[in-house]
Formats: sequence, structure tokens, C-alpha cells
Amino acid sequence: MFAEKHDFLSIADWTRADLLRLLQHSIVLKDQTRAGVCPQPLLGREAALIFHKPSLRTRLSFEVGVRQLGGNAMFITNQEIDLGRRESIADVARVLSRYADLIVIRTYKQSDVEELAHWASAPVINALTDLEHPCQIFCDIMTIYEKLRTVEDMKIAYLGDGNNVARSWMAAAKLLDIDLWIGTRPETHPGRDFQESMLENARGSITITDDPVAAARGADVIYTDVWASMGEKDKADEHARLLESYRLDSRLMQHTAPGCLVMHCLPAERGQEITGEIIDGPNSVVFDQAENRLHGQKSIMLWCLGAA
Repeated sequence: MFAEKHDFLSIADWTRADLLRLLQHSIVLKDQTRAGVCPQPLLGREAALIFHKPSLRTRLSFEVGVRQLGGNAMFITNQEIDLGRRESIADVARVLSRYADLIVIRTYKQSDVEELAHWASAPVINALTDLEHPCQIFCDIMTIYEKLRTVEDMKIAYLGDGNNVARSWMAAAKLLDIDLWIGTRPETHPGRDFQESMLENARGSITITDDPVAAARGADVIYTDVWASMGEKDKADEHARLLESYRLDSRLMQHTAPGCLVMHCLPAERGQEITGEIIDGPNSVVFDQAENRLHGQKSIMLWCLGAA
């Protein structure tokens, strides 16, 4: 039997010790998987994967991860579960908990995920909402550790739209001793109330500026994402106009530290938020990030079940 359940709705749900311990656990799982000896503690267990948004990396990494751990993954769309419309979130949570040992959800409202977790007796994992993308950033931290052998005492720059990825980086700065700079326009700010909540008792620092050069200057890691996230594509033209000077290109990269890692959570719109020469360049770890979604999320799932 697994221990008492834990939900993973935000990186801020963890302590620094939780994050660092699971970071090491993820690397062990990756090594074991590559050696063909991945443990299977989910043998005979079921995971419900609820996806209300299109996905490549998130869906496949969770499906493959569940199976590598010995379990079975059930892919569910909004045609089966239209939260709060076809039936209440509370009823969905209580029914799913009778069928599944774990619930992974990729949807729009953070409040829907929080309500699902409140009513579910099975652990709930936030696989992306409009507010946060915690699985992505934890697995990105794993990639940084693999490349730099540390995840603290460094400057991390995020440039572009102040979206769910930016906010999850802010949640990471609450736990880790990092100097996080977000370069964005006032119109695409990630939210001042959210910033204040992440700064409260924070271990790291968070600076938000409209100067892309100041954000990039001396950065050990530089990160970007699409300028208009899913569900906000109607803002694509406006954001392209606002954020043009935040594009990761050779000009901006000149201001970063030597060997600065280039990161993007994908999918990328090449020529918009990042140029082809940068995303395909020698400092890019973009596809290492994509691979590590598989291994980092296995560790998250086992933590939620009390087995990590």
C-alpha cells in the first residue's frame, strides 16, 4: 500500500528539501531506465490523464512514464470529463478516485485543479493550467543540474510573455537560492499579486524588468516560451508587437555569461520568441528538457503516492 496521498499543484507546495531530494531521485530513475532496470512500483495501478488542452510532451511523457513504472495510463479528454458542466468537479473527483490511483490534469483554470484535488482521495498532479506549469519547471531544474551540477547561486533569465511558465519559475525562486530575472512588458507582467506571494519568505530573488538586456546580462541560464500561450492565440499579434525586443537571438545572447544554457519548453515558434540559430545552437538544451519531462515526472508521481 502507498502512504497518504500528496497533491502536486505548484512547486511552492514543496520545501527546498523536497525539491532537491526529488531532483536526485529523478536522476536515479533516468539512469535506471537507460540501463533497462526501471523499477515498477505502479504495477497494477491506474493513472487517469485528463487533457483539456493539446499536448505532445506532457501527454507522452506521462503515458510512457506510467507504463515504465509498471502502471496503466487512461487518456481522457473533455468529451468524457467537461469539468463543472456535464457534472460537478466534486462528483468527478469522487468517481475518478474509485477507479484511479493517480489523477493528472492539463486544463485551463487553476481553481478547477484545486477543487479536483480537494475532493479527490487519489493524488492530483497539475500538468498545466493557465496559472502554472510546475512539472515543466521541475524537469527543467533537473536539466540545469545535469549540465551545471548545481541549481543554486546562479542567475536565470526568462524573457517574453509572463505566462504560466514564468510564474512557475517564480515559485522555484521561492524555494531555491537563484537570482531570477523576468524580462517582459508591463502589459505581459506575470502578476504583481502573484509576485508578492512568491517573494514572501523566499530563498531566492525575483526581479521583473522591461529591459531585455538587463534581464539577460550575466545570465547562466536564459529561457523563453511562445509569446501567446494556448487559449490566448487571439493575443498573438499584439504580443508579437509588444515582445519583439525580447526575442532570443545572437544580439541578446552576447550579454549572457559564457556558456549560458538556452532553454525553451516547446513548442517553439522559430523566428518569433527565439531564432533558429539559437535554439539549434551549441548552448541549447531544449531537447534535453523534453527528454527529462519523462524522468522528472516519474519522480513526481511516486512522490504523490508516497513512494519516492
